[in-house]
Amino acid sequence: MYRKYKRQIYLLLDPADGGTTADKAINSFIVGLILLNTIAVILETVQSIYTPYRQVFYIIELFSVGFFSIEYLLRIWCCTCIEKYKHPVKGRLKYMLSPGAIIDLLAILPFYLPLMGPGDLRFVRSLRLLRFFRFFKLGRYLNASRVISNVFKSKKEELVLSFVITLFLIVIASCVMYYAEHDAQPEKFSSIPETMWWSVATLTTVGYGDEYPITGLGKFLTACISILGIGMFALPAGILASGFSDEFKKLRKEKNCCPHCGKEI
Repeated sequence: MYRKYKRQIYLLLDPADGGTTADKAINSFIVGLILLNTIAVILETVQSIYTPYRQVFYIIELFSVGFFSIEYLLRIWCCTCIEKYKHPVKGRLKYMLSPGAIIDLLAILPFYLPLMGPGDLRFVRSLRLLRFFRFFKLGRYLNASRVISNVFKSKKEELVLSFVITLFLIVIASCVMYYAEHDAQPEKFSSIPETMWWSVATLTTVGYGDEYPITGLGKFLTACISILGIGMFALPAGILASGFSDEFKKLRKEKNCCPHCGKEI
């Protein structure tokens, strides 16, 4: 009976494994509460709204912390239903160090830490920013977040390679432009690390205009680097597009397969 209730609570809190009306109702409520908290944190910065409705914001915060605290404790209690967390002590400690559990803890931590002592008011105010971690709790309840996660996992090697190539291009562009423009503009292109700001702004085609070449060689090199930048920064987009295409094909295939035998319907 004990294990049965634990399993039921686990299914209620985990949208991926549950599928009943109660699961959907609870998960929809949690998603709505997360969105409400995100909106509340944003509106609290508008004094004309926050000052007259301070009590309403406090009630929302109090209810949310209570609800999310109970949810966090229940998740720790029933996580032993999962095979990798089945050990009653080590399993729970392992779960508490998982990314999802850490986000859940950071979502409620700002409320409890000031209660432990007076502390520095500036530190207490900065803790309030951690309440935005409640927004990241949405990842557990949205199928889109799992698709994105799977895409990054499947394409991590290609993405790392494109990042290394981009970093290499930034360094080369900075070195070349430093030697081309340093004598003409020693205050703007004073060193290679300083020139990296120009390199990043140019390769990303942002071009703030605070630093730009004035020599003929510098202008020619900038034109070449800008063209290379368009191609290099389009590379991760192509990799991700391919990953999303593969992931959506898998999802369509899974929908068309029998849940019992796995064969295509």
